Amino acid sequence: MYLVTVLGNLLIILAVSSDSHLHTPMYFLSNLSLTDICFITTMVSKMIVDIPIQSRVMCPRTREPQNLTGISEFHLLGLSEDPDLQPIIFRLFLSMYLVAVLGNLLIILAVSSDSHLHTPMYFFLSNLSLADIGFISTTVPEMLVNIHTHSGVISFVGCLTQMSLFILFLCMDDLLLTLMAYDRFVAICHPLHYAVIMNPRLCVRCPSNINPPNLTSVSKFHLTGLSEDPDLQPILFGLFLSMYLVTVLGNLLIILAVSSDSHLHTPMYFFLSNLSLADIGFISTTVPKMLANIQTHSRAISYVGCLTQMSLFIIFVCMDDMLLTVMAYDRFVAICHPLHYPDIMNPSLCAFLVLVSFLVSLLDSQIHNLIALQFTYFKDIEISNYFCHPSQVLTLACFDSFNRSIVIYCLVAIFGFLPVSGILLSYSKILSSILKIPSSGGKYKAFSTCGSHLAVVCLFYGTGIVEYLGSVMSHSPQNSVLASMMYTVVTPMLNPFIYSLRNKEIKNSLRRLHRRIA
Repeated sequence: MYLVTVLGNLLIILAVSSDSHLHTPMYFLSNLSLTDICFITTMVSKMIVDIPIQSRVMCPRTREPQNLTGISEFHLLGLSEDPDLQPIIFRLFLSMYLVAVLGNLLIILAVSSDSHLHTPMYFFLSNLSLADIGFISTTVPEMLVNIHTHSGVISFVGCLTQMSLFILFLCMDDLLLTLMAYDRFVAICHPLHYAVIMNPRLCVRCPSNINPPNLTSVSKFHLTGLSEDPDLQPILFGLFLSMYLVTVLGNLLIILAVSSDSHLHTPMYFFLSNLSLADIGFISTTVPKMLANIQTHSRAISYVGCLTQMSLFIIFVCMDDMLLTVMAYDRFVAICHPLHYPDIMNPSLCAFLVLVSFLVSLLDSQIHNLIALQFTYFKDIEISNYFCHPSQVLTLACFDSFNRSIVIYCLVAIFGFLPVSGILLSYSKILSSILKIPSSGGKYKAFSTCGSHLAVVCLFYGTGIVEYLGSVMSHSPQNSVLASMMYTVVTPMLNPFIYSLRNKEIKNSLRRLHRRIA
């Protein structure tokens, strides 16, 4: 029921946004569909959280319970158990794997580097090659590792991940071959209309109040920066260089402390070290470019560089968002199900949650990229910020406000509302469990385990809200830039201080690390 509701409402939103005939006040009620998605997600997420952690396996009655096995891993039989054949099989499949990867990479490189091959047929071919690399990389490397280590074991989570990726790339191959067949059909049966039908820019629509002469085909953008006053440039350079170095060093110390101290090899600190790594990437996406612009007295950034910066920015922002949600779930299990905590938050699940966080972040980034790549014409080349902020790039693109609003609402609902809902649900359960503890000392001890995480969550979403309100309520570009600076620079810098100052285990680990180095 949940999937039918979400898919049905998404189809309505997609239909209204893609058909200009439906851009009327009545069909602006597609926002109602977005509200319905948020409403059912809130209810179903709570229901899922309320389901007991220990689930029962239902099997046919003909099978006795003692014949069932609760498993954490599977055993793969492989091609042969003959030990003499293992080196031959290893070399054979390693050679085939390298040939497959290198061959498909050469096709991708040839298509991307040769302008004569920038046609629909070769575009689909390069994507097919990319899918084939993923297809063979899903199975063969695991088999080679098993042969080399003389092990046929694969974890339960690893098996599900491999199965998911196998189906993904297999289906991708299937659909791309279908698209290539359609491309050939148009090329042979409708050769005169081929360039029009298979035009990748066919779906570009511009607002009716903008004339084509006012649109610009750009190869680079100009970033406004924080200030144009030449006397302030050395001060800004020194300030942001210091903040950048403090952020990188602080987060590296967290990672080093967690990795070097066996007492911190727990799920909470595993997620914290990944959050620190994401914060390093987050601030490294924007600040080094700004420092280079100040040093060279240049505000220019290439079109490709802008899209790359935007993609990396979205990946690390979404990664922070997802990791904070995962950490909230970790605290929920630790406080509400302490006896089952080691079994539930096992290393395989922790690694799987981090992998899912990265894949979701990558998906969010690619959706923004696909939207941006649809446009070659822009209303202006001036970006009112010190980096390529996604919302401002979409604002400059030849993209009508109605469709832009629909896209932003959908992305916020999926990649913003769902993680926030997960955090709120987790903390509602945590608060409910803490209130049931009779002693005040027990309540304080339970709440202190999630105090640092709660402070980081408030800082992350608080600065995000300040940035949003600053861009919406203020028409001054300078205020918008300052709000972005709070979100992109101050938040990653303060996270290590929050965790090191409020966490005794981190402080003790840093002291031990300092004594070891000294």
